[in-house]
Amino acid sequence: MRRSDPALADVVAPLPPGRAIDLGCGEGGDAVWLARAGWQVTGLDISPTAVERARHAADDAGVGENTRFVATDLAEITAFDPADLVLASFLHSTVDLPRTEILRRAAAAVVPGGRLLIIGHAEPPPWARHHGRHAPMSTLSEDRAALALDPARWEVEIEELRERTATSPDGDAVTLRDGVLLLRRR
Repeated sequence: MRRSDPALADVVAPLPPGRAIDLGCGEGGDAVWLARAGWQVTGLDISPTAVERARHAADDAGVGENTRFVATDLAEITAFDPADLVLASFLHSTVDLPRTEILRRAAAAVVPGGRLLIIGHAEPPPWARHHGRHAPMSTLSEDRAALALDPARWEVEIEELRERTATSPDGDAVTLRDGVLLLRRR
């Protein structure tokens, strides 16, 4: 299981728990962190294998009753259940993915006072130039503009770049830059 993202913990820890949706949850690292923090989490991912691993991770962490994982294609979901938090953490893909449309539909599910949190790579990792192609990336301002959310109904709480340390495929310590965008529905 992938560990939760440090930006998620930093941004979400002060928020009151509620219902959360984790888009592209993978093996459940972020969903398990959210559930441990008191959230009721629905994790969605296209990979049945990842979803099964997420279920096991949640059960092993003792938060299985606070999580639900569904193997589904996000592009086929026309409406998401209401949520206090929608998380899109590293929702990048090298295959065709209507990311903006998915994020718009997910934003529509955020209840008043709730939040949409987008965490993504701000630039390709240093090893990408040696290991083939990488998923398309957008800037925070490009993401915000593409969502076209009504500023009378949404406010930006965080829009910043953050650095984190990671390990390259060759085992070297590297610094990665990620974008963090937190939007609150008024």
